[in-house]
Amino acid sequence: MFTAVFGAVELGLIYGIMALGVYLSFRILDFPDLTVDGSYVTGAAVAAIMITSGYSPLLATFCALVVGFIAGCLTGTLHTKGKINPLLSGILMMIALYSINLRIMGNSPNISLMREDSLLTIFSDWWAGLPIDNAVNGALTSIGLGAFTPSSWSILVFVIVLVLAVKLVIDFFLKTESGLALRATGDNPKMIRSLSANTDRLKIIGLGMSNAFVALAGATAAQYTKFADVNMGIGMIIIGLASVIIGEALFGKGSLVKITFAVIIGAVVYRIIIALALRVEFLEAGDLRLITAVIVICALVVPMLIEQSRNKSRKAKRLKAIQQERKEASSLASPK
Repeated sequence: MFTAVFGAVELGLIYGIMALGVYLSFRILDFPDLTVDGSYVTGAAVAAIMITSGYSPLLATFCALVVGFIAGCLTGTLHTKGKINPLLSGILMMIALYSINLRIMGNSPNISLMREDSLLTIFSDWWAGLPIDNAVNGALTSIGLGAFTPSSWSILVFVIVLVLAVKLVIDFFLKTESGLALRATGDNPKMIRSLSANTDRLKIIGLGMSNAFVALAGATAAQYTKFADVNMGIGMIIIGLASVIIGEALFGKGSLVKITFAVIIGAVVYRIIIALALRVEFLEAGDLRLITAVIVICALVVPMLIEQSRNKSRKAKRLKAIQQERKEASSLASPK
């Protein structure tokens, strides 16, 4: 059980990078970008083919991020310059990326990284020389949690550092002048155009950034699972949306820093729910999409029902207070 939850947290943090990218397009730009299903695989494919070709995993991951940025810019160009519907632009790019990804992978549906060095294995080798694992596991064992300690905390630390770095970059960018213009473009494009801002360029850059982070998540996931598959991106947009919605449902809406943190936690919670749900006897791996749909529905409906219940309770209290005031006023006005 603990092993499954621990693995879910690690993979959930990787999905958190992808969810931050989806947050940029879905919430900031108000753009339903289905390119995500393709750009996630593009990141994995570029990283995998470069690593197996002997390139540095760091360079391969950076190139995956750049290629993801280009894919997002192409979707933005289709929408802004080609005047194609946002949804259709994403679908067209997603379809095109399937063939492009196959080309990148040398027409092979999957690439194994089992015998290759990756960012995670390099970091784990460096981490093994530190005494941190023994110290942490020793401390947990002394308080009776020895059965729940992993053999190494290296991968968890690596993905935490990576996802926090991406979060800080997004938080910083969205507070800059360009970031504020990007946020205004999603909220009210007519207003921002009236201020002589180039909304087309802002949308292209925003979608490029979104898919760059999605591709980075794909490249990291490929190195984490030690393989890249041409179909590994199917349903990623739903997972990204589920992470955003779950995060908002748990933490509500507030400052930008709080929201991006909520998105990451939403991705982790999503993976933990999936991991626990798949341990239920009557559920199978093929039920994964059904479980995802149920999670998203619950994340959308439950907060609304809770808010309606709160509103009803507030109205009842207000009505009761008004009736009490009228009763007191009536008793004062009546002759003794």
